[in-house]
Amino acid sequence: MSGLLALLDDVAAIAKVAAASIDDVASQAAKAGAKAAGAVIDDAAVTPKYIHGFEADRELPIIWKITKGSIFNKLVILLPAALILSAFAPWAINPLLMIGGAYLCFEGAEKVWHMFWHPAHPEVPLDEEVREAEHLEQEKIAGAIKTDFILSAEIMTIILAATPESSIWFEAATLAGAGLGITALVYGGVALIVKADDFGLFLSTKGRFGATRALGRAIVRGMPGFLRALTAVGTAAMIWVGGSIIVHGLAGFGLHGPEHFIKHWAGLAAHAVPEWGTGFTNWSVTAAMDGVLGLAIGIALIPVAAKIIAPLTEMVRGNRAA
Repeated sequence: MSGLLALLDDVAAIAKVAAASIDDVASQAAKAGAKAAGAVIDDAAVTPKYIHGFEADRELPIIWKITKGSIFNKLVILLPAALILSAFAPWAINPLLMIGGAYLCFEGAEKVWHMFWHPAHPEVPLDEEVREAEHLEQEKIAGAIKTDFILSAEIMTIILAATPESSIWFEAATLAGAGLGITALVYGGVALIVKADDFGLFLSTKGRFGATRALGRAIVRGMPGFLRALTAVGTAAMIWVGGSIIVHGLAGFGLHGPEHFIKHWAGLAAHAVPEWGTGFTNWSVTAAMDGVLGLAIGIALIPVAAKIIAPLTEMVRGNRAA
């Protein structure tokens, strides 16, 4: 009997350790996922444009297909790549983060540039009437999954960098947990955003009370402005996070000047406000200065992308086609 009790004690102890490990993984996944907030916001801001123009009954199936593609990107391609990187080339994480940060700066700066200096003209749609709807849908889904891959690569690299050095299984569980959580958050949010106008239309026409119908009309009228605001927030987040990644990356290489400069002025600003506002002021000034740096880097990269990267990409594509 004593042997059985001892065995039960051992089982209970193992269960406690396992539960603590699960809690540690969940906690670390949440913390690491929060570090990728900027890329997550941009992911949520970018995706709705791929759903635009389809019948309402196709919106959720399209989002689900993109979600499955995102999960495949994160768990099947990027997670093993991140673990290999962590095990055999941890020195490459910081440079890759900086490259990803530069890409975020470029994407955000390009949007700002076109917004103020080269306003986008309405796109002339292709002759969609003669194209099969299914082909167009698959084309949109493929484009969304490609965009997701780029953003997911940055997200997973940020999560890996934010995860303390530990066993490969802990890192894998953290990456998987954070990746799945972010995917659910992004595409669940996208589904709510995309269907919000349908919900508002339902309330405005089927609502039993005047207040309900008024709320529905307000939702329908407010969605275009909300989507524009979401795009602006996503662009700002890209630039801010990209600049922040580059600043911290430079510090990782021993170049602490930009980081010290930003901290110095953020600290001065925080000391100039009442005590209750110091934390917010410090964060706001730091984010703003990271954003200014990120915007400058992004604008500098625009001609590089147009004159060097784009021609090289076209050359590679031409050689493959040949």
